Amino acid sequence: MANRILIVDDAAFMRMMIKDILTKNNFEVVGEAADGNQAVEKYQEVTPDLVTLDITMPEMDGIEALKKIRSIDPNARVIMCSAMGQQAMVIDAIQAGAKDFIVKPFQADRVVEAVRKALA
Repeated sequence: MANRILIVDDAAFMRMMIKDILTKNNFEVVGEAADGNQAVEKYQEVTPDLVTLDITMPEMDGIEALKKIRSIDPNARVIMCSAMGQQAMVIDAIQAGAKDFIVKPFQADRVVEAVRKALA
């Protein structure tokens, strides 16, 4: 069975890029969200195996969404997505329970490696 993934990013283009990488590598994208509030709602709705979560988003940022998702499901597997230069936020995310992080612009092999590692 394919691993079920929820993609969260406020930029539709970035969601499309990740979705493309994941589907080409036999992962099933079960949902998308554009901000932290949607991410938490979608997580409860689709209960994915993994979430890719952008750090910087309107409404609720990725760190806050990560904390809420982990409070709902302590075993939630989340990979943070960040732009270069967000090291402090990445550290906060790892401390809050993120499994890994990938840097934009995405490199397909790095995305797949991070997802496989987080799901292992």
